Amino acid sequence: MSDYIIRPLKLTEVQHAVDWAGREGWNPGKHDAECFHPTDPDGFLGGFLDGEMISSVSAVNYDDKFAFLGFYIVRPEFRHHGHGLEIAQHALAHCKGRNMGLDGVVEQQENYRKSGFTFAYNNYRFAGTKREILDKLGQASSPQLSELNSATDELLSYDRALFPASRELFLRDWLNAASHVSRSYTENGVLKGYVTLRPCQTGYKIGPLFADNTEIAQLLLASVITDIPDDHREHEIFIDMPQPNAAAFALASELGLEKVFETARMYSDHEPDIELERVYGVTTFELG
Repeated sequence: MSDYIIRPLKLTEVQHAVDWAGREGWNPGKHDAECFHPTDPDGFLGGFLDGEMISSVSAVNYDDKFAFLGFYIVRPEFRHHGHGLEIAQHALAHCKGRNMGLDGVVEQQENYRKSGFTFAYNNYRFAGTKREILDKLGQASSPQLSELNSATDELLSYDRALFPASRELFLRDWLNAASHVSRSYTENGVLKGYVTLRPCQTGYKIGPLFADNTEIAQLLLASVITDIPDDHREHEIFIDMPQPNAAAFALASELGLEKVFETARMYSDHEPDIELERVYGVTTFELG
């Protein structure tokens, strides 16, 4: 395929991949491209056929030990010609020597297994509306809740126990992105959880939702959902929860949330030792 060129994407081109993800039904955030790209600018790859972008993949290196794959898309009219396999090989080469994670959609999971990835657990996307959720939770008001817009050393330390690598660059942009709402919860000066809500192509997503227990998760969740405008009270809100966290699934059931989507969390080498019992909402399916 001499006329098929694979290269790192410019920020404006990453938006094409985000738009394609929307058409695939993955419902990306409105500011995902500008948040994701700086984390590893060389890790967002595009395949160009005769100068036209026809495929994408992200292979984000967080450090020299961990990477995460996402945005693996070939435009429908160009599928089944080997373009996806070739760009995937470039992504794997970019992450060489690292344990790689991904959230595989059902139709791609067998391909990932053939590439050496092993199933760890399922993540499930749950959905409800502002009205439905706040009817169950009520309005959150607590002196322990604070606005969050910077990746402090304490936050980075807390986050590191719940994610396989330090991600200061990512969180810097995530917490400051336009229209994102983030809050933290502290007790006696100690961070016990934090949350971000972001507007998406459809409705809103919660992620991350990290908390030491269900009561804190409920307070954090209610605090950011309350900020959604009242004229959006029937818009859907989505939370991606890891199946091993039984408390998270119990919360979803208590709130009457509907399961609408699933992925398989898979790793190329080993399942990282992170505290999933405190992960009530995954940050993103694209970057982990």
